[in-house]
Amino acid sequence: MFLQGSLFGTLTPGFDASFAECGRRQLDATTWVDVAPGWLSGSDRVFDELVERLPLRQRTGVRMYDQMVDEPRLSAWWGVEVGAPEPMPLLAEMRGVLAERYDETFDSIGFNLYRDGNDSVAWHGDRHRHVVTNPVIAIVSVGAPRPLRLRPRGGGASLSWMLGNGDLLVMGGACQHDWEHTVPKVRVTTGPRLSITFRSV
Repeated sequence: MFLQGSLFGTLTPGFDASFAECGRRQLDATTWVDVAPGWLSGSDRVFDELVERLPLRQRTGVRMYDQMVDEPRLSAWWGVEVGAPEPMPLLAEMRGVLAERYDETFDSIGFNLYRDGNDSVAWHGDRHRHVVTNPVIAIVSVGAPRPLRLRPRGGGASLSWMLGNGDLLVMGGACQHDWEHTVPKVRVTTGPRLSITFRSV
């Protein structure tokens, strides 16, 4: 799998525990998004190691819009109940720092590999909003940048961020209840993207 590396992607992996470049955008009275460009350095190395280690697979027979479909991406998952350490020690460090900053346990990590421009995820809010009020979700994107879009639930003008190369995006407040997000298909991309998503479930 070819990835066109970034200038800083080949550095020794590390992250900004001070969140110095992190900025918050208030989407409405109860919803916010934090974005920290390049939060994770050495992201190309992290991408390569995770793609090699993770049991990535395509989930089949997933219900979407009253149809059973195969997900157009590859996925893997880790949770504390697995009883094994995170796939990389760095992920444990990241999880701890994010948990402290956002006062969340972040007890699971989801991985989604978008292999090319045909891989995507439709508009949605994370399912665990049904059991967790105002869940905070932190996404670290490694690999080639892809757009992630947000819009009010049910439609409306969308906002877009190009995420990759170690960027961090955190969705908080009522984001999963009142807003939806998507990674759309694109005609041109410079390579695959892997999202590393921290949740409290």
